[in-house]
Amino acid sequence: MRLGVQIRDFTWSGGPARLGPRLGRVAAEADAAGFAYISVADHLFQVSSVGPPEGEMLEAYTTLGFLAAHTSRAKLMTLVTAVTHRHPGLLAKIVSTLDVLSGGRAVLGIGAGWNAEENHGLGLPFPPVAERFERLEDTLRLCLRMWGEGEEPFEGTHVHAARTLNSPQPLSRPHPPIMVGGMGERKTLRLVAKYAQACNLFPGPDLPRKLAVLREHCEREGRDYDTIEKSAYYVLDPGPDGRNVPRILDELGALAELGIETAIGGVPGIENLEPLALLGEQVVPAVKGI
Repeated sequence: MRLGVQIRDFTWSGGPARLGPRLGRVAAEADAAGFAYISVADHLFQVSSVGPPEGEMLEAYTTLGFLAAHTSRAKLMTLVTAVTHRHPGLLAKIVSTLDVLSGGRAVLGIGAGWNAEENHGLGLPFPPVAERFERLEDTLRLCLRMWGEGEEPFEGTHVHAARTLNSPQPLSRPHPPIMVGGMGERKTLRLVAKYAQACNLFPGPDLPRKLAVLREHCEREGRDYDTIEKSAYYVLDPGPDGRNVPRILDELGALAELGIETAIGGVPGIENLEPLALLGEQVVPAVKGI
């Protein structure tokens, strides 16, 4: 099993003036600790599960570019990009740029988006859910077109591009991996089977059913289920002196038995570095054989 860390809260002691240097140290520690992924949330306001909307929140792809300069090994991604936040052609260019400048470490994590408050607050479009999924499929198709050969026009349901020029192309081959996040059985998991190299799910009693539905979509799409990396969101909290490590290992083992290959989640107190060091010493090496 592989582990990934999500940095989802930037309200740290010292305020914005110290945020850059501290974030650089966090990224370097996570990279050295052996995390396979370093991710950030793609939000413009803080979400209620973490804190009030006024909490510090950095723009995701600017932040990933910063993290690329402080790391050398971990894959870099959002968990996950809201399709409403950027035009699909611009998003393909952004991820291409991140991939080139990071030495081929970009992943496109993407979903339909859900936080209407931040979109309405900043004047961004937030169409009904059916249209958001149509735009998600348009975005996946356009990204794959721009990451392929040629410059042919693109015609989607909502997105139209006259010349799909993308230079330089990403270093990742055949293209940066795509992770579609979400649990929807009819639309989201179908898009995983059709376009993605990975999915991100939430652990819980319905996880086995979600994986079974994904397998059914793969069969309909003629896709090998085993070629899709199955990841789950899991909060990695080692606790003081690592007291939670045995429980973490048991729970990650149970997820692995279901077929989950990667666990990605927040680390409480990440800005203090000690939890990352504990995870790197006691959890990352222990789960490699799971």
